[in-house]
Amino acid sequence: MTNVMAYHFPRPVLASQYAAAMMGETPFTDAPNGLFLAAPRRTGKSTFLQLDLRPELERRGVLVIYVDLWANQDYEPSELIAITVAEALEAHRGLLHRAAKATGVESIAVAGIRFDTDKIGKKSGTTLHAALHALQQVEKRPIAFIIDEAQHTLKTEAGNTTMKALKSARDQMNGPSQHGLMLVMSGSDRDKLMRLVNNHDAAFFGSTVRDLPPLSQDFIAAIAALVEAQHHALQPVDVGKMSQAFQLFGHRPQFFMQAIGDMLSPLADRGGRFEDRLLDAARQQQSADEAQMASDFLSLSALPRAVLWRILEKGARFRPYDAAALAFYQNVIGKKISPPLVKSALDTLRDRTPPLVWKSARGEYAVDDLSMHHWYERHRDAGTWPPGSG
Repeated sequence: MTNVMAYHFPRPVLASQYAAAMMGETPFTDAPNGLFLAAPRRTGKSTFLQLDLRPELERRGVLVIYVDLWANQDYEPSELIAITVAEALEAHRGLLHRAAKATGVESIAVAGIRFDTDKIGKKSGTTLHAALHALQQVEKRPIAFIIDEAQHTLKTEAGNTTMKALKSARDQMNGPSQHGLMLVMSGSDRDKLMRLVNNHDAAFFGSTVRDLPPLSQDFIAAIAALVEAQHHALQPVDVGKMSQAFQLFGHRPQFFMQAIGDMLSPLADRGGRFEDRLLDAARQQQSADEAQMASDFLSLSALPRAVLWRILEKGARFRPYDAAALAFYQNVIGKKISPPLVKSALDTLRDRTPPLVWKSARGEYAVDDLSMHHWYERHRDAGTWPPGSG
């Protein structure tokens, strides 16, 4: 019997399409220069990268290196990337050592964090390009470096430096018909990921950010079939209502599957149809999420609340200290506001646990969780913004 909670819905066609594009088999795409994929948090992005795209690339003979910058935030992003490359090198210590000595490469460095081919951490080194090129030469096959939640690199100068080093390595290892290094950068916030590609200072200026398609009706149908196979009394399952519930859960399979598991538990209240109870659970989850965001917003003092409002309203066009922003704060609060006070309010928003506002190393600001922006848009469109005004 399949465990509903542990179920993975494979997407081999999508993985094959991305892999083919990255390897130059698809015309009119810049994917060989980097595949940038955006998808909201907990919608299956990391699962797709690890269980679909990675195996497809490996099936095509590609050596895949994977790192999730969100999973271990105790490390500075550039350091975590360095550790990941070091581990890949360590796995090939013997072959790499002989190849490195033969080519004069004694050690490796990433954004100032250095390690040699014999002893990780030795304070002498060379470039990230040399590390990846040596690994590629030893393996005699292309490398795909998947960096999940790549927008975290934007928070520090070291992270920006590492992104530029990866771009340089890509340029040196690739050619018109050669794909020595393929890069995959994912992000749970499209606006933040765009900052890697959308201005002249960005490491990957000119590249395209694509939206990873959410799980579709095929996923819903597969889950419905699984429920029917395990619980014959529920046949036929109403796929339409399950689809509505999945949308209310924000296309987040983790919450959707957990709710189904709760509905199917022997301890669950079996009153009413399964699909109706699932829809009720989805509505309750959405209400709880929105109530939490309203609570976070209303718990702020006047100026941090006005600054957060401005960020939600302007998105990527937010400028904290320009004349229009200062006039906005004054209009909301009722008194003149100085830039130092705005800076203090931004620090307050960033210092909360969890933080409400994110800042890049270049001084760009955004809401930390993209779902808050969607919450703002729903209130704005319904004419109920700001919360608590009624």
